[in-house]
Amino acid sequence: MISSRRIVAALGLAAGITGLAVPTANAAPPSAPHKALLNPMSTLDAIAVTGIPAAHRKEVPKVSEQMRALNRVHQLDKLHQVTDLAGP
Repeated sequence: MISSRRIVAALGLAAGITGLAVPTANAAPPSAPHKALLNPMSTLDAIAVTGIPAAHRKEVPKVSEQMRALNRVHQLDKLHQVTDLAGP
């Protein structure tokens, strides 16, 4: 019978060889052209209007516009400061 040490050594050698071969198999060639990166906001805008007829797509607000509006929420704190001054 094969001793357990030999089995463990063979499995370790196989795992080591596999670990060395996998990164080189998935590596892109150095001359590969860089593709343009996807913009998540434009992708969400495109997905949001997929089921809507073309005639009504302009009526639906874009996700990017809604996110820009959410960025202005911090201005409510300024309004709160003004209304506190007017209170008793």
